[in-house]
Amino acid sequence: QVQLVESGGGLVQPGGSLRLSCAASGSIFRINAMGWYRQAPGKERELVATITSGFTTNSADSVKGRFTISRDNAKNTVYLQMNSLKPEDTAAYYCNVHTMDYNGYYSNYWGQGTQVTVSS
Repeated sequence: QVQLVESGGGLVQPGGSLRLSCAASGSIFRINAMGWYRQAPGKERELVATITSGFTTNSADSVKGRFTISRDNAKNTVYLQMNSLKPEDTAAYYCNVHTMDYNGYYSNYWGQGTQVTVSS
């Protein structure tokens, strides 16, 4: 089993910044892709950004130039630096990791979610 612990959410004014973190622990041999998704009330969960084990990144058009995803493989942690936040960025943010365990099995895990609220 793998546990994901997210942190860094909160209330911020428009134009402000936040940094989300998600640390993975447990039966992990290797972490492949890591990513962040978000879900606003009444909307479906959507991709924010992903990063591969080779550090190739992908992000939604709505956050390009404002959000940066990164990872620290030594700490099994993925980060999301969010700058120039807008009210429409308000949502619950979930991290996602794709892992391989010591038996060679691949699994997909979700964090518990951290709330980001952008409001004046």
